[in-house]
Amino acid sequence: MKRISVLILLLASIGSYAQNTLQSETLKTYPVLWQQQAAEYRALCFQAFNIASLRLAQIPKQDFKKKKLAIITDLDETILDNSYLEAELIKDHQDYSDHSWKEWTDKSAATGVPGAVEFLKAAKQKGISIFYISNRDTSEVKSTLLNLQELHLPDANTAHMLFLSNTSSKESRRQIVMAKYSVVMLLGDNLNDFTKAFEKKQVADRKSETDKDRADWGKKFIVLPNATYGEWENAIYNYEKNLTPEYKEKMRYEKLTGYKVP
Repeated sequence: MKRISVLILLLASIGSYAQNTLQSETLKTYPVLWQQQAAEYRALCFQAFNIASLRLAQIPKQDFKKKKLAIITDLDETILDNSYLEAELIKDHQDYSDHSWKEWTDKSAATGVPGAVEFLKAAKQKGISIFYISNRDTSEVKSTLLNLQELHLPDANTAHMLFLSNTSSKESRRQIVMAKYSVVMLLGDNLNDFTKAFEKKQVADRKSETDKDRADWGKKFIVLPNATYGEWENAIYNYEKNLTPEYKEKMRYEKLTGYKVP
């Protein structure tokens, strides 16, 4: 009887583990599939860059003569599509790690986000400099530069690439560019790509800061869609690290807002 009980418990445990694993992988699969397969994702990207193009067309001609104009852009999921790494990790039943990320970026194989390359080329033709401010590590500059050059992106050189060195905040790097250029536009998939006002803020505060900058969205700030990862998820977890998958699931559940009144 004891052996049978142990066997039943073991099978139940295996079944529970398999179910949890399946649920976890399903949770990861949907946003990656959306980015790779949904025409709606492409439409949103084209829409963002179409609006950005309209905004550039509204810049007074005299500004091009009197000022040094620049665009500051993030890279990952703004200009470069890294969904291939996420897809590979799901297929291999692996979790994201610094090692897997570095292994991916070493390949210099990211493709352009729909509309990104064409937009930046057009901006450069107008005489606007492009600066790539990314939280990729400085050890990834060489492989990233090769990736940018293979996509024929403008200003693909180390002088225009400001990568992570001692802080994840991009504010000091933005200020370096702003000290010499008039920045006409910022592009990103993460609100931290635009201003330090969003850094380490809780969900409600991030929404409040978003409302304060309402007039800038689609004008000076152009946001690209990214449902796979980002600061929005860190805010849900209150920026706590080393949380178990089970506890993360609990926190996600608690953030859901239903329609029933208690």
